[in-house]
Amino acid sequence: MSTFTASPSTVKTRFLIFSDTHNATPITDAFNPSFRQPQPKADVLLHCGDLTMVGKLHEYENTLNMLAGIEAGLKLVIAGNHDISLDETFFNRKGQYMHRLQEPDDTVHAQAKEIWTGDKARAAGVIYLEEGTHCFTLKNGAKLRVYASPYQPEFCDWAFPYFRNEDRYNPPHLATPGAVPIAVNPAPDFPAADIMMTHGPPMGLRDKVFPGNEHVGCEHLLRASRRCKPRLHCFGHIHEGWGAEMVRWKEGDELDTEWEKHVQESQYIEVDELKATEERVAFVDISKDSKKPLEFGKETLMINASIMTVTYRPHQAPWLVDLDLEKAA
Repeated sequence: MSTFTASPSTVKTRFLIFSDTHNATPITDAFNPSFRQPQPKADVLLHCGDLTMVGKLHEYENTLNMLAGIEAGLKLVIAGNHDISLDETFFNRKGQYMHRLQEPDDTVHAQAKEIWTGDKARAAGVIYLEEGTHCFTLKNGAKLRVYASPYQPEFCDWAFPYFRNEDRYNPPHLATPGAVPIAVNPAPDFPAADIMMTHGPPMGLRDKVFPGNEHVGCEHLLRASRRCKPRLHCFGHIHEGWGAEMVRWKEGDELDTEWEKHVQESQYIEVDELKATEERVAFVDISKDSKKPLEFGKETLMINASIMTVTYRPHQAPWLVDLDLEKAA
């Protein structure tokens, strides 16, 4: 098993985390919502996908304008299953029907990508992440390494899907036993990533749907997260899964399939809902200055940051997280 020695030279870094805004913007006058203006400042803003309801260009523009108005040195964005025009293969298959177009329009995908990678996005400090590992040097002098993926198990035939028997996140020699390995950009081994940023949740962690209380996260992503052991793994997709848990991983590198073989302990993070409403965020400090600092390599903070409720009301709080990053060389 890989070992890691903490660097004496770290930088406390603040992350503001959203997911599943679905074209909503922070409101200014409503009863008891946490998602309202102004949003707090942060070193890094993370948006874990479902920027829109159905991937229309004006929806992307609206969400980009919202992100531009938030003060953060770096703003990282991935797509989600509702952002259908950012998945070229899917949009070529279903875009005409889902956008109610009279005829196919093969320019929509390029226009959608341009919104998130063009001059306006750059001016807003926004970087759109494709699947893979990305490295950044922050304005506070910290080094940030992020593994990103917009994919999730197939769900009612929306964008960025894979079948549940397909392992998208682990290389073939580490794939889930019995699964079909399809990883193109697998998650890296520990300690190569500080953050995992996926649209869908890992199996058993903030992934329960109602009614039915069924866990719908991905078992292959759970294994990848255990192998990667990031400081933070943030996601959305399952609106009713909003919340945070601190996971302590099992020791070893076994290719197990069961949840309990990966997770030693998972502790729910209590949130003072009144305070979260007043401060517009749910706040967690896992830096070395906190009462319970994160043990990098042994623990991962899991956050489902879905802003929308299960009934598509933008009333769930964003998350504000303080954690330590290594200083850049």
